[in-house]
Amino acid sequence: MTGNPMAQAEFVVRTIAQTAVANEKYFGDLDAVVGDGDFGYSLARGFEVVLADWDTFDRTDVATFLRKIAVVITSKVGGTSGPLWGTAFLRAATTAAASPDLTGGTVVTMLRAAAEGIQARGSASLGDKTLLDALIPATDEIARQLELGSDAPTTIRAAATVARTSADATAGLEARRGRASYTGERSIGSVDPGAVAVAVIFEALADAWPTAS
Repeated sequence: MTGNPMAQAEFVVRTIAQTAVANEKYFGDLDAVVGDGDFGYSLARGFEVVLADWDTFDRTDVATFLRKIAVVITSKVGGTSGPLWGTAFLRAATTAAASPDLTGGTVVTMLRAAAEGIQARGSASLGDKTLLDALIPATDEIARQLELGSDAPTTIRAAATVARTSADATAGLEARRGRASYTGERSIGSVDPGAVAVAVIFEALADAWPTAS
């Protein structure tokens, strides 16, 4: 995970944005099972703005770039997703400001900061059936792969595999946060759309990573 830090950040953010837009219906259908069905729509509308305004973002450094993305996401993604995803980008930006290079260790720290921001903003914890149930295990796997000395493609693919397995496992959990929590035990049996979104994003990054430069 070395190279041009800004190019890396642009690649990751653009992939996230394109994935959110492309999977609008899929994410919405998942959310409609026990939620209000607007997750896919809200996420897509916000990231459409990111893509439309792509060339206007300040690229002074990675931190500045991510802060600008955070502002758009917070203001343009509707429902509870905007503040949560916006906070994730903002916390990642704060971490990036302390490190000029996006090393593997920095990426892990950024992801952990993003997860902590989501936990604080949404009063959610691991096991509450939220996107954290895919994000935290995937981050842990990245850290594990770095300790093993794995290269970037291997690391991101391993993280994607863990994210997918973890997202699928949310079907066995009872929702404790968000609109789905209102359904109580009826939420058991369906996957969390936020966790699945994290898995799909990691899979998209893994698929595109070998050609990214």
